[in-house]
Amino acid sequence: MLQRLRGFMRTIIYTGLILTATAGAAFAADPNGDWLVEEGTAQIRIVDCNNSKWGVVAWEKIPGGIDNQNPDAFKKTRPTLGMPILLNMKKKNGSDEWEGSVYNAKNGKIYDSSIKPLAGNKLEIKGCVLGFLCGGETWTRVGEPIPSPPPGAPKSGSAGQQKTTGPAPKAGAMTQAAPTAASGSAKNSTASKAGTAPANPLDDICAIPEIAKATGTTGRAVN
Repeated sequence: MLQRLRGFMRTIIYTGLILTATAGAAFAADPNGDWLVEEGTAQIRIVDCNNSKWGVVAWEKIPGGIDNQNPDAFKKTRPTLGMPILLNMKKKNGSDEWEGSVYNAKNGKIYDSSIKPLAGNKLEIKGCVLGFLCGGETWTRVGEPIPSPPPGAPKSGSAGQQKTTGPAPKAGAMTQAAPTAASGSAKNSTASKAGTAPANPLDDICAIPEIAKATGTTGRAVN
């Protein structure tokens, strides 16, 4: 009897280890959430918007940045907080990698890019990222992943799903008060015609005009 009990307990422990390892792998493979860039100057929030990944600036070490290198005159005064950086990233077949574009705020140019989750809550970025490094760098997760919605569910870019931890300020401080992406002269930009940006762009990332126009969305559904 004792022998059977010991065998039963070993089976339970072994099964638990398998389930834990599987859950850890799924956790690591999901790039949604907040990531601290390699030099610690910004955090990028990655969310799903209509079957593609988008990443926007969710926190800045030095607040009040302006996209003054953008070649679009209407975007030169837009705040960098809430600005799309990772653009329309699509899952690569047979791989834990997403491919799309990255916006380099240093020179206002867009480059081909890819992202790939790594072990240890790291994210590999290839491309020219934020003007820090042209080639690649590794970001570090600073919060829990934002769950991807199930197939057919409304896509959400809400910051309310995110619990932020780590070296940067928590969610309340991260969403620094900033003008909307459609304020000032940006109201006349082509991207703004897709809709009206939320008062705080991090409240509904999918409704940011540039993202809404590219994905054909109007933002998250109200629950």
